[in-house]
Amino acid sequence: MEDDTAESVPDLTGSLRVLEAMKSQPAAPTSGPRRWWDGPLDVEGLALGAVQAAATALNVLVAAPGRYSCAAGPTAAAFDSLGHLRIAGRKPADFAPLSGFRPTSDGWIRLHANYPHHAARLMEALSAGTPQAVEHTLLRMTALEAEDAITGNNGAAAAVRSRDEWVLTPMHAVAGAGQWITFPGPPAASHGSVRPASWVPSAEPLRPLAGLKVLDLTRVIAGPTATRLLGALGADVLRIDPPQLPELVDAFVDSGFGKRSAEADFGNAAALEAVRGLVDSADVVVTGYREGSLDRFGLGPAGLSLARPGLVVVTLSAWGSAGPWNGRRGFDSLVQAACGIAQQYGGTTDGGWKPGALPVQALDHATGYGMAAAVIALLAERLSTGTGGTARLSLARTAEELLRLPAVTTRGGPLPEPDFRVAESPYGLLRYVGPPIVADGVPLEYTTAPVRYGTSPLRWH
Repeated sequence: MEDDTAESVPDLTGSLRVLEAMKSQPAAPTSGPRRWWDGPLDVEGLALGAVQAAATALNVLVAAPGRYSCAAGPTAAAFDSLGHLRIAGRKPADFAPLSGFRPTSDGWIRLHANYPHHAARLMEALSAGTPQAVEHTLLRMTALEAEDAITGNNGAAAAVRSRDEWVLTPMHAVAGAGQWITFPGPPAASHGSVRPASWVPSAEPLRPLAGLKVLDLTRVIAGPTATRLLGALGADVLRIDPPQLPELVDAFVDSGFGKRSAEADFGNAAALEAVRGLVDSADVVVTGYREGSLDRFGLGPAGLSLARPGLVVVTLSAWGSAGPWNGRRGFDSLVQAACGIAQQYGGTTDGGWKPGALPVQALDHATGYGMAAAVIALLAERLSTGTGGTARLSLARTAEELLRLPAVTTRGGPLPEPDFRVAESPYGLLRYVGPPIVADGVPLEYTTAPVRYGTSPLRWH
């Protein structure tokens, strides 16, 4: 197998090239094996293409073509960062007992109950007091009936559909439209002052984003993966979470490198005012909540852009910004179930056929690196225009990008052992893998280990 992957990696930089700054830049170099995971879909191509997009945007930002590149080994490791992580020698927790595939009267459904509030809503929707009662109730319902009942109670679930079934849904017509990353036009009018952007990239290849202020309003995997990379590149990243809905500890540790962590209740006037003060001096805001959920606080993309024309705003949702599911809760595993991936990865066991899953949570990670690429590309654009911009991504659209790649016809050998690193943290000694981007041949490293969750002050460094 040839090591040079440059000719065979899907070019995911196309959606970035609507920006003037990105139009003539060649895709960043890639190297290493082209195949390494089992399965019918080109997950490796999606992974390499997403990281390549971020590296390409970096090359434009610093005006140094070829400086940043990606390699197969670090990319594969980064896409399974939680699987490689060890916290004081302990392997991170897997999916909660209520999460996973469950049979229904006519098929299968995927449940997501890792967060306690989602588990409570699931059991309430099915009038079930125990996990066993959940399973018995689902066997008396069709997959679509169960999906409607659970999501109607603000729970998280998705019926397992075939690809053909998903394509016939109104949601697919929306989720499959447009580019992987969309860049809505600038706001028609501004209520805020246009202030020239003062930030410029650093000349330090390993820390080109030094001094950049990034407000991180994301959770779970995709958004925190994006801001973890921005932090590795030197940005001052401040993540803010609601105190009433704490993040899962292991997921936080995995994505917490290179950033600080604070809590703020947006329903509290003083806390919201403090957050708005951070926005007023930020360069970038990244959000990852359901469509419209931050609008009432003035922290949705439209409100942020109107108030701060120089701001770069990148948003993530599970299902997209339009369509009948645009406000529905969603996760990587649920998108896989709904759009036909779980059906394609299914197989026969002793108990009969069962749906399957991608070898890693590739929709989350690819979307995260796409978000980072969008941030960096918009910063490059801002250097010439002086104004910011917005970008939108969704897990469902990333799934479409994967499903549109040519089917896998060859398999490759195993990758080398990951380049494990260690760091002390408030959670104990961490074993982890680094970022997937290389600068002038030198692998990036995270600037700091994760801090204790929610302990950082609401201010920039």
